[in-house]
Amino acid sequence: MRPRIALLNAAHDGGDNRRNFRRELDADLVEYDVTERELPDTFAFDGCLVTGSRASVYWDEPWIRELESWVTDAVDRNIAFLGVCFGHQLLAHALGGTVEPMDEYEIGYRTVDHDGENELLAGVDESFTVFTTHSDRVAEVPPGATTFAENDYGIHGFRKENVFSVQFHPEYDPETAETVTKGKDDQLADERIEAVLDGVTEANYRAACEAKQLFDNFTEFAARYAGDVTGATTAADD
Repeated sequence: MRPRIALLNAAHDGGDNRRNFRRELDADLVEYDVTERELPDTFAFDGCLVTGSRASVYWDEPWIRELESWVTDAVDRNIAFLGVCFGHQLLAHALGGTVEPMDEYEIGYRTVDHDGENELLAGVDESFTVFTTHSDRVAEVPPGATTFAENDYGIHGFRKENVFSVQFHPEYDPETAETVTKGKDDQLADERIEAVLDGVTEANYRAACEAKQLFDNFTEFAARYAGDVTGATTAADD
């Protein structure tokens, strides 16, 4: 049975997120536009995914605080979570970690290293290519969490029990990489943007496709974890 997953879409224009995650996740997705303050009225999901966003988690905006509150409750109810970029930072912040602005924007196809021990990246080379775009970072993971992926810009992945998160964008296709890069013209010099666009090649995209394995790994974990939690609850009720 395909897991039922809440897609908490944090993009202000969510079309790319919708296309990319629906392509990559073998699951029954129920989408919520959280920037419009749409949140589930149930916790009846096998897993949840919080997407990227142009927002920062420390902004004082009602939708961010409401999302963080719902996410905290859902994590406490033992629902499996995956955070991507903004979602990575939101989960860190919600669980007691530290998120801060960076001195330098990370953008483009980059190399990330992982420890080879975390099941989210099972089947992915310990040094792998991904597309990155962020100006905030998780400076400290939440208490009790374990960092499993990093590069020279900082933390790119952590896990705490039923929560996984990654800073990079495994869901991106070349179209999204180009659109996002061109949209940074108010933050980055033209030369930097052109250099990143030059790197949006078929070869780099093919290399980055290896990291898409994490979506299958997560959906398998979510289905298994939901079954374990349900079984434990049933046993406790007997």
